[in-house]
Amino acid sequence: MIGDIIWILIIGTVIGLLARLVVPGRQPIPMWLTVLIGIVGALVGNWLASLLGVRSTAGVDWIRHILQVGVAAAGVAATVGVLGSRRSTRG
Repeated sequence: MIGDIIWILIIGTVIGLLARLVVPGRQPIPMWLTVLIGIVGALVGNWLASLLGVRSTAGVDWIRHILQVGVAAAGVAATVGVLGSRRSTRG
């Protein structure tokens, strides 16, 4: 159980950081939010890969990983858009 939580945090961190690399520009979001977006991206990416029938393939599951990072990148971009609009209206 503890090992699963640690593994989820590691995967969330990697996926979240890769997503931030994909999204152009500066992303002024905290690390905890990057990890959370990465975890959600990994889960939704797995779900989409299952729907497409490419979740488990022979060798490295590149399509699944691309979907995970893509979903997380969309989450980073949306979060930056929301936080950026909030910060610009404050002052």
